[in-house]
Order: sequence, then structure tokens, then C-alpha cells
Amino acid sequence: MSTAARARPVQAVLNFAAPLLFGIAALVIWQAVVSARQVPDYILPGPLRIAEALVSGFPTLLPSLLVTLSITVEAFLAAAVGGLLLGMLFTLSRWVERSLFPYAVVLQVTPIVAIAPLIIIWAKDTHLALLICAWLVAFFPVVSNTAVGMNSTDRNLLDLFRLHGASGMQKLLLLRLPSALPYYLAGLRISGGLALIGAVVAEFVAGTGGARSGLAYRILEAGYRLEIPRMFAALVLISGAGILIFAALSLLSRFMLRHWHESALGEH
Repeated sequence: MSTAARARPVQAVLNFAAPLLFGIAALVIWQAVVSARQVPDYILPGPLRIAEALVSGFPTLLPSLLVTLSITVEAFLAAAVGGLLLGMLFTLSRWVERSLFPYAVVLQVTPIVAIAPLIIIWAKDTHLALLICAWLVAFFPVVSNTAVGMNSTDRNLLDLFRLHGASGMQKLLLLRLPSALPYYLAGLRISGGLALIGAVVAEFVAGTGGARSGLAYRILEAGYRLEIPRMFAALVLISGAGILIFAALSLLSRFMLRHWHESALGEH
């Protein structure tokens, strides 16, 4: 076994342990400072109080987490499919790209908190309104990365396909689409986190309560009651959900690219 092969397991352990140890050290320092200065919970609770609030409030927070995640997943899937199809359409027709892409940019740069109240009024159904808001935030990275990836196809390969008489659809499906896959997967990793952010922001604006309330409402509720540890517990769940989404999409990207693309080959 070569030295490089023996070093890989050690490097993998270090890659995992370094952020873990840093996080533990940060939590220990946080708890020590809060305890030493006797900071009240309504100003800044320590990690132990947040953990206690997370455990005691989990039966209430879990259903809200599932509501937020359902909106996130639906918006992400809609963005993944719609962004891919629109990116392919942009590649097939430059006039379509010139006509529609500026409006996609307008939707991306418009703050969702500014248009969410209008969407909630127009959509009438709260779940649909939240879904639209989250989709608007998550859509642009997918369509943008897909279009860039398809336009970055090797010109020599395009000439080769053209030389063999390939049709436009054959070039799209057999050459441009595989070439754009790394870009598309990168767009998905960005879109997954943005879908969660869009869902939470839309829930803040909607302020929906009851059985179908998401984590944003639980944060508002805890703030009104000055239950700051519970607020932090909800934030921990949102952050954890975002980390899991990014990790899952990163694993998907590594799985699909590991045998042929440089970004994944470098990890072996």
C-alpha cells in the first residue's frame, strides 16, 4: 500500500474531526461565558438551556419542522424540474433566453419579503402561497447554472456531433445535458438551502398558526413569550435541516460525478 493510500483514512478522520472539535470548543466557551457572567436566558441562553428547551419542546417543534420541510421539499423539486426544463429551452432557442432570462433575474433580485404579502393575498391558500415564495427563491440558481453548463459544452464535441449528422435534440440530450450535469448539481446544492430560507421567510410573513404552523411561527411565538431558549431550539432545528439538505445534495452530486468528473475524482 502506498503512502498516499495509507494517508487517506487519516485525512478523512481529520476532515471530520476538525469542524466537530471546533464546534465543541465554541459551545464550551459559550456556556462558560454565559455561566460566569450569569447572563439571563432572555438575553442569551447557554447551550445547555437550549438543549433542555429542545428536548422539552420537541413534541411541538417536530410537527412544525415537518411542515417547513414539506414546503421546502416541494419548492425544491419544482425548482429542480422547472429550472432544468427552462435551461434546456434557453439552449434550444436564443430568442426565448433573451426574452425570459431578464424576468428570471428580476424575480431573483426582488426581496421575497416585499412580494410575499401580495402572493399570500393572491394565492388565497396559505400552503400554496408559501410554496410559491419558496420556489421563487430556489428557482434562479438552477436555471442559471443549467443554462451556463449547456452553453459551456466543448465546441469540438459539438462539431463532431454535427459531422455525424446528429439532430438538435440528440446534441441536447446526449452531449449538452451530460456536460451540464456538474453545473446543474451545483445549482441544486444552492437551491436546496435557498428553498428552506424562502419557506421560513414566507412563514414569517404569513404568520400562520395552528396545527399547520412551521418553525418560523414557533420562533415568533417563543419571542412573544420571551422563551428565548425555545427560540434558539427552533433555530437549531432549522440549521440542522439546512445542513442535512446540503449534505444529501452533496452526496448525490458525488455519487453521480465520482467516476468521470474532476470535481469528484479529486476526492479519491
